[in-house]
Amino acid sequence: MAKGLEGKTIVIGGSRKIEEISALIQKQGGQPVSRPLQGTVFLAEKEVEPSVARFIEDGADWIIFTTGIGTETLLRIARNMGKEEEFLCRLREAKIASRGYKTLNVLKRNGLKPLAVDEDGSTQGLIRSLAEVDFNGKHVMIQLNGESAPSLVSFLENKGAEVETVLPYQHIPPDEETVGTLCSELLNGEADAVCFTTQIQVRSLFDYARKKDLTDRIHQVFEEHVLAVSVGKVTSEALRDEGVSRYIAPERERMGAMIVELAKYIEKESASHL
Repeated sequence: MAKGLEGKTIVIGGSRKIEEISALIQKQGGQPVSRPLQGTVFLAEKEVEPSVARFIEDGADWIIFTTGIGTETLLRIARNMGKEEEFLCRLREAKIASRGYKTLNVLKRNGLKPLAVDEDGSTQGLIRSLAEVDFNGKHVMIQLNGESAPSLVSFLENKGAEVETVLPYQHIPPDEETVGTLCSELLNGEADAVCFTTQIQVRSLFDYARKKDLTDRIHQVFEEHVLAVSVGKVTSEALRDEGVSRYIAPERERMGAMIVELAKYIEKESASHL
């Protein structure tokens, strides 16, 4: 009996646990190909210190936290500056919004209660929870992690907010040659699925596609031939933001679940074409 991924080429967009994911793909009969789209995320403590100092000095009407690790890092940067208590004081004065359960846990541990939280771990969920808020003329600081959040920034600016972004972790894009190779493979029909495990991987691919004027062709490939596979709600949201509507996402946000879900989907599709 044929295995779920028999004869299929599966691209891995992540840069962690490549051997384990490759073994899972091979176990299902597939051919794994590693095309790291993650790039490098680095701690930008010195770059962020001026923003932390400005917040301590002037405060903000709203501060929006989007990741647990980013929230913890801002608190640590304030502590290293000898200003943690002043930072926490300003946070208590501001209105807080939070995305994701890890972020919420960090805030709770520090005695901070957000006025707005997402209902599903996504940026769109957070936007929905802020839909009725009057942001006109308000100074809003957003903590991001490694990349921009265009939908959130646009939403706030359209409501009249003055938006400032703070990135305690910043992103160096992946090697262009790797992304270019993947684009060629997608366009030449040399891949059957691409596994994305973070939103940065999705952005890396489409940033390159835009730069090379390939966006429409890459959209068509994902619509007609190549299956996008996503781990996590934020990754799925990035795919939708980039115009990819045909994708699968396992309920359990785990690498193993991703490969099992992919194998089942392809098996089902193959059976329907018999």
